[in-house]
Amino acid sequence: MANRGPSYGLSREVQQKIDRQYDPELEQILVRWILGQCGGDIPQPAPGRDGFQQWLKDGTVLCRLINSLHPRGQGPVAKIQASAMAFKQMEQISQFLQAAERYGIAATDIFQTVDLWEGKNMACVQRTLMNLGSLAVAKGDGLFVGDPNWFPKKSQENRRVFSEDKLKEGQSVIGLQMGTNRGASQAGMTGYGMPRQIL
Repeated sequence: MANRGPSYGLSREVQQKIDRQYDPELEQILVRWILGQCGGDIPQPAPGRDGFQQWLKDGTVLCRLINSLHPRGQGPVAKIQASAMAFKQMEQISQFLQAAERYGIAATDIFQTVDLWEGKNMACVQRTLMNLGSLAVAKGDGLFVGDPNWFPKKSQENRRVFSEDKLKEGQSVIGLQMGTNRGASQAGMTGYGMPRQIL
């Protein structure tokens, strides 16, 4: 963690609200997926939010994960090395984030480097990894390792192709939003209101 003192007041409330979004069950799913996807030589993290953060903090696990989603030798991160220096760790995290965006993750779904390195928003890190897993399953290129049911399914395009005859048929139909006068008649109508009754 960074060298910051404890937060008080509103800052503390905001941080506690962010911390409550962290999902321990999702952590277990992500750890199983990452260990399976990257191979067995990665050590397992300590359970809990802090253990998960320390496991991913140096960026080596994340870089190996994104490289494993590409064909061998074509990984986007060329040099992965463990380092104790803060700027090297943050550089590897940012390399993962850039590669994830090129892989297809929307920029709005990607966490910031400090969210992971300082442990400020680990729920956002979980969401990014969850989106990465969903996208890897949806690509269907055979590089995903694990159970596809761990991740929510991405929506697929359902393109419709209509013949020329069907399109011409649709041009002659008047949509009800435009209004229609078919079927309108004044049969059985009376004037407005009741006639005055004189007794």
